[in-house]
Amino acid sequence: MSEPVTDEDRAIIARQLGRPPRALVAVAHRCPCGQPDVVQTSPRLEDGTPFPTLYYLTCPRATAAASRLESAGRMREWQDELATDPGLAADYQAAHEAYLAIRDASDVLPTRMTAGGMPDRVKCLHALAAHALAAGPGVNPIGDRAVEEMGEWWAAGPCAQSA
Repeated sequence: MSEPVTDEDRAIIARQLGRPPRALVAVAHRCPCGQPDVVQTSPRLEDGTPFPTLYYLTCPRATAAASRLESAGRMREWQDELATDPGLAADYQAAHEAYLAIRDASDVLPTRMTAGGMPDRVKCLHALAAHALAAGPGVNPIGDRAVEEMGEWWAAGPCAQSA
Protein backbone atom coordinates (compact mmCIF):
# COMPACT_ATOMS: atom_id res chain seq x y z
CA MET A 1 0.00 0.00 0.00
CA SER A 2 2.19 2.89 1.18
CA GLU A 3 5.76 3.18 -0.01
CA PRO A 4 8.72 5.10 1.39
CA VAL A 5 9.28 8.51 -0.18
CA THR A 6 12.37 8.74 -2.36
CA ASP A 7 14.23 11.97 -3.07
CA GLU A 8 12.84 11.84 -6.62
CA ASP A 9 9.28 11.36 -5.27
CA ARG A 10 9.75 14.34 -2.94
CA ALA A 11 10.90 16.51 -5.87
CA ILE A 12 7.97 15.39 -8.04
CA ILE A 13 5.47 16.00 -5.24
CA ALA A 14 6.90 19.50 -4.72
CA ARG A 15 6.48 20.22 -8.45
CA GLN A 16 2.93 18.83 -8.39
CA LEU A 17 1.97 20.99 -5.41
CA GLY A 18 4.01 24.04 -6.36
CA ARG A 19 5.56 23.99 -2.88
CA PRO A 20 7.46 21.60 -0.62
CA PRO A 21 5.18 18.94 0.88
CA ARG A 22 4.38 19.18 4.60
CA ALA A 23 4.39 16.33 7.10
CA LEU A 24 5.11 13.80 4.32
CA VAL A 25 5.21 10.19 5.52
CA ALA A 26 4.76 7.96 2.46
CA VAL A 27 3.58 7.64 -1.11
CA ALA A 28 0.13 6.13 -0.59
CA HIS A 29 -0.74 5.58 -4.26
CA ARG A 30 0.97 5.88 -7.61
CA CYS A 31 -0.73 7.03 -10.74
CA PRO A 32 -0.68 4.53 -13.63
CA CYS A 33 2.02 6.83 -15.10
CA GLY A 34 4.25 5.81 -12.17
CA GLN A 35 4.37 9.10 -10.28
CA PRO A 36 2.88 9.70 -6.85
CA ASP A 37 -0.71 10.95 -6.98
CA VAL A 38 -1.61 10.44 -3.29
CA VAL A 39 0.65 10.94 -0.30
CA GLN A 40 0.18 9.96 3.31
CA THR A 41 0.87 12.72 5.80
CA SER A 42 1.54 12.72 9.50
CA PRO A 43 -1.41 13.46 11.80
CA ARG A 44 0.58 16.48 12.97
CA LEU A 45 2.50 19.11 11.07
CA GLU A 46 6.15 19.64 11.88
CA ASP A 47 5.25 22.25 14.52
CA GLY A 48 2.85 19.82 16.27
CA THR A 49 -0.37 21.33 14.88
CA PRO A 50 -3.02 18.61 14.34
CA PHE A 51 -3.48 17.82 10.65
CA PRO A 52 -6.43 15.42 10.23
CA THR A 53 -5.97 14.94 6.48
CA LEU A 54 -4.11 11.63 6.32
CA TYR A 55 -4.20 11.25 2.53
CA TYR A 56 -3.58 14.11 0.15
CA LEU A 57 -4.19 14.15 -3.61
CA THR A 58 -1.06 15.63 -5.20
CA CYS A 59 -1.45 15.16 -8.95
CA PRO A 60 -2.75 18.41 -10.44
CA ARG A 61 -4.69 16.54 -13.14
CA ALA A 62 -6.41 14.32 -10.59
CA THR A 63 -7.10 17.38 -8.45
CA ALA A 64 -8.63 19.16 -11.46
CA ALA A 65 -10.80 16.11 -12.21
CA ALA A 66 -12.09 16.06 -8.61
CA SER A 67 -12.75 19.81 -8.82
CA ARG A 68 -14.82 19.30 -11.96
CA LEU A 69 -16.99 16.77 -10.11
CA GLU A 70 -17.48 19.21 -7.25
CA SER A 71 -18.42 21.99 -9.69
CA ALA A 72 -20.90 19.65 -11.37
CA GLY A 73 -22.76 19.19 -8.07
CA ARG A 74 -21.76 15.58 -7.32
CA MET A 75 -21.04 16.36 -3.65
CA ARG A 76 -24.57 17.63 -3.14
CA GLU A 77 -26.07 14.64 -4.97
CA TRP A 78 -24.06 12.11 -2.96
CA GLN A 79 -24.79 13.99 0.26
CA ASP A 80 -28.51 13.70 -0.48
CA GLU A 81 -28.11 9.99 -1.21
CA LEU A 82 -26.10 9.51 1.99
CA ALA A 83 -29.05 10.93 3.95
CA THR A 84 -31.55 8.51 2.39
CA ASP A 85 -29.56 5.28 1.84
CA PRO A 86 -28.81 3.45 5.10
CA GLY A 87 -26.47 1.00 3.37
CA LEU A 88 -24.39 3.79 1.88
CA ALA A 89 -24.36 5.58 5.24
CA ALA A 90 -23.14 2.41 6.99
CA ASP A 91 -20.39 1.88 4.40
CA TYR A 92 -19.33 5.52 4.69
CA GLN A 93 -19.23 5.19 8.49
CA ALA A 94 -17.01 2.13 8.06
CA ALA A 95 -14.71 4.15 5.77
CA HIS A 96 -14.46 6.79 8.49
CA GLU A 97 -13.54 4.14 11.08
CA ALA A 98 -10.92 2.60 8.76
CA TYR A 99 -9.41 6.05 8.20
CA LEU A 100 -9.28 6.74 11.93
CA ALA A 101 -7.68 3.38 12.65
CA ILE A 102 -4.80 4.10 10.28
CA ARG A 103 -4.38 7.67 11.52
CA ASP A 104 -4.62 6.68 15.18
CA ALA A 105 -1.97 4.00 14.71
CA SER A 106 0.45 6.88 14.10
CA ASP A 107 -0.90 9.52 16.52
CA VAL A 108 -4.25 10.03 18.22
CA LEU A 109 -5.53 13.54 17.59
CA PRO A 110 -7.91 15.46 19.87
CA THR A 111 -10.50 15.39 17.08
CA ARG A 112 -12.35 12.41 15.64
CA MET A 113 -12.83 14.32 12.39
CA THR A 114 -11.59 12.72 9.23
CA ALA A 115 -11.19 14.13 5.77
CA GLY A 116 -13.86 14.82 3.23
CA GLY A 117 -16.68 15.26 5.75
CA MET A 118 -16.80 11.63 6.89
CA PRO A 119 -18.85 10.15 8.40
CA ASP A 120 -21.88 12.44 8.00
CA ARG A 121 -21.13 14.77 5.11
CA VAL A 122 -19.68 14.76 1.62
CA LYS A 123 -17.45 17.80 1.87
CA CYS A 124 -14.29 17.33 -0.24
CA LEU A 125 -14.03 14.91 -3.16
CA HIS A 126 -10.27 15.49 -3.33
CA ALA A 127 -9.80 13.99 0.14
CA LEU A 128 -12.32 11.21 -0.45
CA ALA A 129 -10.70 10.22 -3.75
CA ALA A 130 -7.28 10.28 -2.10
CA HIS A 131 -8.55 7.95 0.62
CA ALA A 132 -10.13 5.62 -1.95
CA LEU A 133 -6.93 5.46 -4.01
CA ALA A 134 -4.76 4.86 -0.95
CA ALA A 135 -7.05 2.28 0.67
CA GLY A 136 -8.07 0.50 -2.53
CA PRO A 137 -11.51 -0.20 -3.96
CA GLY A 138 -14.34 -1.08 -1.61
CA VAL A 139 -13.21 0.89 1.44
CA ASN A 140 -14.67 4.35 0.79
CA PRO A 141 -17.86 4.22 -1.30
CA ILE A 142 -18.04 7.94 -2.05
CA GLY A 143 -14.31 8.09 -2.78
CA ASP A 144 -14.67 5.10 -5.11
CA ARG A 145 -17.43 6.92 -6.99
CA ALA A 146 -15.30 10.02 -7.30
CA VAL A 147 -12.30 8.06 -8.61
CA GLU A 148 -14.49 6.29 -11.15
CA GLU A 149 -15.99 9.54 -12.40
CA MET A 150 -12.66 11.39 -12.46
CA GLY A 151 -11.72 9.49 -15.60
CA GLU A 152 -8.19 8.75 -16.79
CA TRP A 153 -6.35 11.83 -15.52
CA TRP A 154 -3.03 10.09 -16.27
CA ALA A 155 -3.76 9.47 -19.98
CA ALA A 156 -1.69 12.47 -21.13
CA GLY A 157 1.40 11.11 -19.34
CA PRO A 158 3.21 12.25 -16.20
CA CYS A 159 1.99 15.55 -14.78
CA ALA A 160 5.44 16.47 -13.43
CA GLN A 161 8.68 15.91 -15.25
CA SER A 162 11.38 14.00 -13.38
CA ALA A 163 14.50 15.90 -12.39
